[in-house]
Amino acid sequence: MAQSAPSGAKKVYRFHASEAAVNKATAEVVADERLGNHKGTTLKAGVAATVDGSTPEADLVFHVKLPAAGRYMMHSYAVTDAEGAALMKKAKTKFESLFMKLQVGNGRPTKRVVYVPWDRPRQETGKFEFDGGEQAVKIWLPRGVRLEYIELTPYTPPAVPPQAQNYRPAVVPPAAHPRLWVNRQSLPLIKSRLAADGNQAAWEKVKKAALTPFVFEFDRAKEVAYNAELEVAAESKAFYYLMTGDKKAGREAITLMTDYLSHVEFGNILDITREIGRAIYYGSEVYDWCYDLLSAEEKKQLCKHLLRLADDMEIGWPPFLQKIINGHGNEAQVNRDLLSMSIAIYNENPLPYQYCAYTVLEDLVPMRKFEYQSPRHNQGVNYGAYRMGWEMHAAWLLYRMTGQEVFDPNIKNVRKFWQYMRMPNGQMLRDGDGFGAGKPGEPYYWKSPLTMLLFYAYAADPVLKGEFVRQGGLPGNPVLFLLLNDPALQAEASLQSLPLTLDFGPVLGAMVTRTGWNIDANSNDVVAEIKGGGYHFGNHQHSDAGAIQLYYRGMQFGDLGVYKFYGTPYDFNFNKRSIAHSMMLAVDPAEKFTRAEANDGGTKFNQRAPTTVQEVQTDPWFNNGKVLSADFGPSKTRPFYSYFAVDLTGAYTSKMNGYNRGFCFLNLGREDVPAAIILTDDMTTASPGIKKYWQINALNAPETTANGVVLTARQGNLTGKTHINMLLPAAANRQMEVRSGPDANNVFDKKYEVPNVGQPEENGHRIMISPKKASPRDRFLTVLQLTAGDQQALPVKYYETPVSYVVLLADRVVSMSNSRELINKGFSVKVPGNAACQIVLTGMAPGKWNIRGGNSRLNVNTSVEAGKNTIFLKAKGGTYTISPQWAADAEMLRTEENFVP
Repeated sequence: MAQSAPSGAKKVYRFHASEAAVNKATAEVVADERLGNHKGTTLKAGVAATVDGSTPEADLVFHVKLPAAGRYMMHSYAVTDAEGAALMKKAKTKFESLFMKLQVGNGRPTKRVVYVPWDRPRQETGKFEFDGGEQAVKIWLPRGVRLEYIELTPYTPPAVPPQAQNYRPAVVPPAAHPRLWVNRQSLPLIKSRLAADGNQAAWEKVKKAALTPFVFEFDRAKEVAYNAELEVAAESKAFYYLMTGDKKAGREAITLMTDYLSHVEFGNILDITREIGRAIYYGSEVYDWCYDLLSAEEKKQLCKHLLRLADDMEIGWPPFLQKIINGHGNEAQVNRDLLSMSIAIYNENPLPYQYCAYTVLEDLVPMRKFEYQSPRHNQGVNYGAYRMGWEMHAAWLLYRMTGQEVFDPNIKNVRKFWQYMRMPNGQMLRDGDGFGAGKPGEPYYWKSPLTMLLFYAYAADPVLKGEFVRQGGLPGNPVLFLLLNDPALQAEASLQSLPLTLDFGPVLGAMVTRTGWNIDANSNDVVAEIKGGGYHFGNHQHSDAGAIQLYYRGMQFGDLGVYKFYGTPYDFNFNKRSIAHSMMLAVDPAEKFTRAEANDGGTKFNQRAPTTVQEVQTDPWFNNGKVLSADFGPSKTRPFYSYFAVDLTGAYTSKMNGYNRGFCFLNLGREDVPAAIILTDDMTTASPGIKKYWQINALNAPETTANGVVLTARQGNLTGKTHINMLLPAAANRQMEVRSGPDANNVFDKKYEVPNVGQPEENGHRIMISPKKASPRDRFLTVLQLTAGDQQALPVKYYETPVSYVVLLADRVVSMSNSRELINKGFSVKVPGNAACQIVLTGMAPGKWNIRGGNSRLNVNTSVEAGKNTIFLKAKGGTYTISPQWAADAEMLRTEENFVP
């Protein structure tokens, strides 16, 4: 008997498995206190599951009578027994879930997930048609589960936003086919490139596949499983027809796709929407490229099944269950799959294009125009590359359809993110979830060749094309390669044309700087990053505003989190949180974090994504601080210094009254000590009881010293060290704590199980330095030096002026503001000796300045630019007075732009 209960405006009809007709030969009802009614139905001991067989008699049958005919969403609720729990513990992918077989009435049986490896008893089974009369719902159980109930709810399609209901896109498909990836104007160009050097091998591969018969045998009474090989074969044959006019290949493509789409079922595996989308995409290509070979009935059937599959995607149909801005809605669903479908069938049904064009042109394009003022992706290196690739599909599809670029040109610059995050060992600096790693414990080179192809072709970037070649190209997708690759664009293997430093701008504030572009395991190059400022976009973006990373002959310090499954206790309480990163913590014992139990003392933990430019700019929840200064020079390609300052107050909650972090990277141009970093932190909390921690996270055990700590990293036979010299607070006024191994992954003694993914981050070290005396305001001044092997760190001298810290190191003199304010009053800097020094004055207020004095009696005027806030000069020893006005008798300061270390 069904139990029904109101759920908003809908009724929920629940049918308990214990009350169904149970096949006593195969199944039984057992007691289980974990279930709501304490009863579950399971297979008897020793009975084999027949989910994959053709046994006509089900394990249990529900006799369902619903009040009205229509579509209903079904859910199931089940737990595992000891056998099932053991299977799930071994499972590594979603495809190792536990499946039941299900049949509604006389419909075609289908396999559906009933239990997944990440312990979610309730599963969305799918949408099914019911006729309003009494119908049997038959279920064949897998071994290892105890089914409590199935539940049916009337299905309501996603609501169409009012703005989309009568939307008239400014950009529409042309009347003629083809129009996916190529139109009648660009078709001759694509054909002319097929036999060119660089394309010919891919063309021969497509030709061979197109002319090879593909046998597809299936039972028309049964559902067909996902078949990636068939989809690729159909695409090759359709493309070959488009390029050559070979009707036999075109007809083969049509037959394969019509048979396949009419019988394929994808079930309810988590994220199966990606596989559904592939089928829609390849089906749309066949529809468009072979359009003139399709009969009216074939067009009707293909349209029907393309839309049938669209209805089962996460984003739903109409495609408004998710936002295209972030999350799974920002992946292939609209950007490639549904957009391709809507373009292909536009003549027969313009409504899908109306909806897809609305989401792309009115939601996505304006948001990305704003976001991509910063040339990086908010979802990090890995998810960012994946999702960016789909956005580039949308950019290309709409461009090739009409010849118009609908995305702002700044989308072309986002490619720089993956160029600059590259470490010399081939991996990437950490950002967001996942590493894109190779085999655990083995060296690997991070790759995303599909996204590199889309980018280098769109931006006509020879250096990125060189990266695409280095990543091995895209041998598995020769059709897309032939559609996009311009053989006349020669790949440039060298990275030397790229500047050593990149400022990422105001929206996703960060700076990456390095001493060279030697990508090799034996490289001596240093790479450093600081991030913070701008906005937080949720999902896979971490709470890491202000975090720093450093590579030299291996990872010196950075992040300790590892990613396996989204939303686990470890993921939400450690991996995505500030404590997993090298940054400042401020622990307020009373603070509570949304969607997480652990109080790590970090920045806000945000899993909510903004959907409009106005929302991200006006809702303080998304505030991730403000970039105050970013500059490097004097050469803009091979700079001596790289300076970044950020106000991170907004990234924290109200516990923070004010916090600025300053970062000055010095390329010393030496073999023994190649680089140094000067780091300043000025933090004021709402009360002195909020404890501050200056934190660095390392992969290898640190060595504590009187001045601070020494970190070590190794890459092959090379060893590099980071000497951390904390000048403020003084040693007598601070305390250090080092947490290692399992203890490093605890959040102030809240323990979370670290997933085993075979990465060294699983067993790292957290070095936390805190002031001994509680105070609302604390200042930290730290000098970090990189040394080759056992080379000694250079002597550091330091003094403080009324407005700044002055650090003297090698032939460098660096002044950095000693408060959260820009320096707007005069001060003096003393330079020892008489040798020429490089002087960098940072944190300077914009406007006119005069520098006078020294042994050479220097007298120069200069202007400080807002947002850069630096002055650079070379001068000999003596005392220099820096004044906030021009002197009438002074010359203008000149810097040697091409002076390279």
